[in-house]
Amino acid sequence: MTDLRAQTSDASFDTIGVFAKRHDDGVAATLAALTADLTARGKTVLIDDHHDASGYPVTPCAREALGEACDLIVVVGGDGTLLDAGRAVAASGTPLLGINLGRLGFMVDVLPSDMSSTFDDVFAGNYIAESRLMLSAWVKRGGAIVHEAPLPAINECVIRNQAFARVLDFDTYMNGDFISHHRADGMVVATPTGSTAYALSGGGPVLHPGLNALALVPICPHTLSDRPLIVDGDHQIEIHIADSLDGNALFTSDGQVSRALDAGDSVVIARADHDLALIHPPGYDYFNILRNKLHWGRGQSIPSL
Repeated sequence: MTDLRAQTSDASFDTIGVFAKRHDDGVAATLAALTADLTARGKTVLIDDHHDASGYPVTPCAREALGEACDLIVVVGGDGTLLDAGRAVAASGTPLLGINLGRLGFMVDVLPSDMSSTFDDVFAGNYIAESRLMLSAWVKRGGAIVHEAPLPAINECVIRNQAFARVLDFDTYMNGDFISHHRADGMVVATPTGSTAYALSGGGPVLHPGLNALALVPICPHTLSDRPLIVDGDHQIEIHIADSLDGNALFTSDGQVSRALDAGDSVVIARADHDLALIHPPGYDYFNILRNKLHWGRGQSIPSL
């Protein structure tokens, strides 16, 4: 289980990678302040080569190499930007720190105004580190894997009908054992990180990020008893699309990567070989984020122990 208590580390963060939200003029000022701050501290700064680096004291780097080349990844944007960056670099084990320019900010939790003071703490070794369970998915067609590389997910894997407002017939299995047949708009297989995203809007539970668990949440099921199911995170889930499907289904990873599915296809989902490493500033409080973002206990004072 992830230890979310503050800790002191002697880790050296000499080379800093930057992922920034693209096609957003609001990022420029924060990115300029960020790169100026880091270079003033004597850090080497590399930036995802998908972003325009002109005008900043940084060196472009291929995103597939950024994780291995850096000691820390700083993400400038919202949770979606962090999901994109995380899938690209998580296998390297390099931790991510998020500067929040988005709306919700469940994962990018540093305000631009607190950026410099946060770097003071992080580079002094005072921060909170945690790891988040990730998923890997494979599409099978005719019993064979369609693509060699697994499709990674930090929040969730979703299977749904590609046609708007059409139900999908599919079966779910766990470790080869049949769970159930479903008629629904689809299925969300969520990590604890993703339990506050699509799965939550579908009626799923909030899972603490330290849990080794997955949530299987049917999307608009046509049977009221088809309820969310929580399983061990080390179990393998397989979702088989009915042979009778008229048209196509769709697989999506974190709402950002998609693959078309045919009738009779299966999607195999399992815990990834690596977790996502995150860094938070001192004082990070997961439940405080839930209270603020989900409006829990509004108007109530926080009791002291």
